[in-house]
Amino acid sequence: METLQLAVNGTLMRGLELNKNLLNVGANFVREAKTAPEYRLWSIGDVHPAMQRVHSGGTSVSLEIWELPVASVSTILQQEPPGLCIGKVMLSDGSEVLGVLGEAFLCEGQREITEFGGWREYLENR
Repeated sequence: METLQLAVNGTLMRGLELNKNLLNVGANFVREAKTAPEYRLWSIGDVHPAMQRVHSGGTSVSLEIWELPVASVSTILQQEPPGLCIGKVMLSDGSEVLGVLGEAFLCEGQREITEFGGWREYLENR
């Protein structure tokens, strides 16, 4: 079975609301990681985050790396909230993996939470 690594930065992380979606497709937690310092993060209605790569004003965002069957990526994406998508994410060690990102329209008018450095950190300080 062919697998890939997927970076998740919100409710798919361990212990959070949608983590069961990863577990249900046989995904395995690999490690905690951080993005390169090129990302910004928004709280979408205080329900989930959306992360975007930017040219300036970015920081490193905390995330988790999961390994899952390639065939299950579409299942995961279809279960994500509207406006979230899969794209390439640059990690702090210079490697690149697929990850969950937010489309620009989704972040418009939402609360930026980049300063917290991650969704869990935001939830702890909310």
